[in-house]
Amino acid sequence: MKTWAVSNLKGGVGKTTTVVTMGGLLSSWGYRTLMIDLDPHGSLTSYFKMNPDDIESSVYNLFQNISQKQKNYNPKPYIVKTSIENLSILPSSTAIATLDRQISGLEGMGLVIANALAEVTDDYDYVLLDTPPMLGVLMVNALAACEHLIIPVLAEFLALKGLDRMLHTTQMIFRSRQNPPSYTILPTMFDKRTKAAQKSLEQLRADHSGLVWDGVIPTDTKLREASRVGIPGSYYAADCRSVEAYANLLESLI
Repeated sequence: MKTWAVSNLKGGVGKTTTVVTMGGLLSSWGYRTLMIDLDPHGSLTSYFKMNPDDIESSVYNLFQNISQKQKNYNPKPYIVKTSIENLSILPSSTAIATLDRQISGLEGMGLVIANALAEVTDDYDYVLLDTPPMLGVLMVNALAACEHLIIPVLAEFLALKGLDRMLHTTQMIFRSRQNPPSYTILPTMFDKRTKAAQKSLEQLRADHSGLVWDGVIPTDTKLREASRVGIPGSYYAADCRSVEAYANLLESLI
């Protein structure tokens, strides 16, 4: 089982879109895929027409079990199968926004997701973690559990400055790991018609040589339409430019 985290400390860069589209592609290729929503905003959960405000079984239950010293890391009771074959989700609840306050000072809370995934290692081929745009116990859990880190970045000046902060944060956390994850910086929502985007992409590749994926994810309204329907873009419009780009990314990662 391979575990990838999709993360950035800046919001609106396409983290959830990346998780959903990659998850859809992996499932269509026959891989058993689990998506985990670690964002209190619950965008991934909402994508699949579940309401994070009133959901009863979610990743929050898992953290709650551990904080109450039940020592039960089994995530299976909280995992939901989507309408897509081979694609499941461990949804989020807005209640996880309170976790940092609730579990402050408790030992081992940074490894809850890693320990939970150890319980289902034979059930899935790929796990995709959608993370919050902030440093806290949820981000730490994602970075502690993943083998590879995908960092979506917009090709714009402010986003590039935010990337430096993200890389500094991850390197700080990875110091405690014997085998730190590898990185892929992923340019998203790229509009080749603008000189600003082209210049920013050139700067991104120059500043982070060897870490930036060779391609780009183009701006594509088809992915927005897919989110409205609630199915991955690979099933909604398999031949659109952005889905083809994500397929190329996956082939390079696999």
